[in-house]
Amino acid sequence: MMQYIIMITIVLGLALADIVTGWIKAHVNDDYSSKVMRKGGLNKICELVVMTTACGLEVGIGYLGRYYRAEALAGVTGTVAAIAVFGYITIMEIISILENYGEADPNAAGWIKKLLKKLRSFDDENKT
Repeated sequence: MMQYIIMITIVLGLALADIVTGWIKAHVNDDYSSKVMRKGGLNKICELVVMTTACGLEVGIGYLGRYYRAEALAGVTGTVAAIAVFGYITIMEIISILENYGEADPNAAGWIKKLLKKLRSFDDENKT
């Protein structure tokens, strides 16, 4: 049970960091938009719902595996689902935080753009 709390807490922390860096970016660039903030906030809520659902799915699959006496298969299936969702959300949040930082601090923009280009090409390779 503790692993689910940890995953959800990390996703929540990253979402909050993304919101804060987004506010900082908007302030530095004098580019506040309630529509963008509202959409971003709703996206963060959706991420938390998806992560919580993935954790619940892992628990449910585990119980189902016990019912059908397939604990090992259920354990692997549930774990893969939860970790895949957690990994994807974590990477997307880190990318967004770095984008916000790069737009807020021109001195950091160069190395961030290089890093994000590599991350995006890695992401594009995995989508196909």
